[in-house]
Amino acid sequence: MYAVIETGGKQYRVELGTELEVDLLDTQPGQAVTLDRVLLVADGDDTSIGRPLVEGAAVEAEVVRRDRGEKLVVFKYGPKTRRRVKKGHRQELTVLRITDLRVGGRSAAESARKAERDAKTERQRLEEAAARQAAEDAALAAKLAERTKAETDAKPKPTAGGRASKTEPAAKAEPTTKASKATSAVDEKGAAPRRGRTKASTASADAASTTSTDTNQAKGTADTPKRGRTKKSE
Repeated sequence: MYAVIETGGKQYRVELGTELEVDLLDTQPGQAVTLDRVLLVADGDDTSIGRPLVEGAAVEAEVVRRDRGEKLVVFKYGPKTRRRVKKGHRQELTVLRITDLRVGGRSAAESARKAERDAKTERQRLEEAAARQAAEDAALAAKLAERTKAETDAKPKPTAGGRASKTEPAAKAEPTTKASKATSAVDEKGAAPRRGRTKASTASADAASTTSTDTNQAKGTADTPKRGRTKKSE
């Protein structure tokens, strides 16, 4: 519901809870005032237009505070007369808060309170439904937990022998590396065997010594000076 009111020679469109600034009224903050110059009232599809005022319509408001409007600068001058006049003005205002709109036995405040009560009742109904659903969910969860526990207790437990047979480790393979063979030989004879040269290494060593001997002999033959003839032989 909204209405169009007139005050101070101006028209304002107001609703329940609207705050508006009007020209200064002879009132004090906190005081209630009634504005009876109502030009139009609309409530949904029902509209009442005054000629010039709506009969039986009134708007109630509460004075919030007194205030002053923005500063207006008025400047006047006269051409070719050197006349210059500058003035400033701030309008005195009264701030109102609309508390109720009444027309034909209907009240906007009563309608708002009824809607609030209905909303509160609806909210309480939803809260109760949510609490009831939560209780049902909790009961179902408890029932499922009990069923799961019963099924777990009914299952046969494995025996100790079966568990041990399943967890027995597999036999380890015998070591086949050279280090493992050497370790086993030490354990059997009590002392580590001496390392001997193999046939291939002996043959390569003999060949190397023969080659070095031939080379030394060749060098000695080349380095030996030739013997010349002596005087006696001459």
